[in-house]
Amino acid sequence: MYARVLESQKPDSKNPLIFADYKMRNDRGVNFGPFCLDLAAECLWKGSRAIKLRPKAFAVLDYLVCRPAKLVTKEELLNEVWAGTFVGEAVLKVAIRQIREALDDDPGAPRFIETAHRRGYRFIGEIKKGADTQVKDVEIRSQSAGPNPRSGDQNYSQRVVGRNEALAWMERCLDKVLAGERQTIFVTGEAGVGKTALIDAFLRRIPSSWNVRISQGQCLEQYGTSEAYLPVLEAIGRLAREYKAVANVLHSHAPMWLLQMPSLLSTSDSELLRREVFGASRERMLREMGEALEALAKELPLVLVLEDLHWSDYSTLDLISSLATQRQATRLMLIGTYRTSELIVSGHPLQAVKRELLAKKECA
Repeated sequence: MYARVLESQKPDSKNPLIFADYKMRNDRGVNFGPFCLDLAAECLWKGSRAIKLRPKAFAVLDYLVCRPAKLVTKEELLNEVWAGTFVGEAVLKVAIRQIREALDDDPGAPRFIETAHRRGYRFIGEIKKGADTQVKDVEIRSQSAGPNPRSGDQNYSQRVVGRNEALAWMERCLDKVLAGERQTIFVTGEAGVGKTALIDAFLRRIPSSWNVRISQGQCLEQYGTSEAYLPVLEAIGRLAREYKAVANVLHSHAPMWLLQMPSLLSTSDSELLRREVFGASRERMLREMGEALEALAKELPLVLVLEDLHWSDYSTLDLISSLATQRQATRLMLIGTYRTSELIVSGHPLQAVKRELLAKKECA
């Protein structure tokens, strides 16, 4: 009877049982939108209904809500919520997805959790009056506990537990790249085992004095057809925005690709390029990017990271295969990550691509 009443009516001061329960949650919780985050009981409420959240997802939401409007980096969340545990960004993505489902929050038009691309997340919901004390209390407790010894520690990536052998192997691969021998390697494992953390540790160990260009792109889980070359466009676009020379190389060697990055072109240049490449084939796109990457790697060694290839589009796989099978010397290192079980369950063609490359010793 108590549960049915809670579902059917708003809190009523005339019903002491319901009113006391509601008031207790609001006194010790943070209120936003129709939700109340009960910090003491570690529970999320929507009105009178309790919404289930896994402990880690609750901890992430708690951390974000108690720092409203502040950008919280992925590294900070991992260090705080998964302190002392070797995990990668995948576990954080899962937690954020669970939170958004619980809040019915659309990542494309968020009301509560905003994504700062490749950096972290920000709570953008309006904290209701009466919850301010809770927010301040949590922030004070967090500050009084002292800094996390791992937060902001630039050497943390060099002390990744249990991955020294893998890091050393990747460094040997990089030595081959610097000597002009292209390398295509896959870092595999299930969600949360630390693929991204391993790669981040490897990238941070590359001395800046080596002048190695590094860029990363990520595949997205999508329903329906994915955008062709999505992770490659992200990685190359980021490089072009960071280095003007990259945009010049694309203009000379890969105009079809440059057209896919409108922020790098003026309106007149865009129209001119469209006329030049009108009617160009898919094969031309593959050839263009191969030539552009070789030109870039001739200037400076290049490490290209493509994450979550178990969600990749077929065009990206064609490019990976094309780059891996080229024979000419180049200082290019291509690193891909994927979940083995996802490939098996979905029958993704990456499994066949990788098997063929391994058989020819063109990847590791």
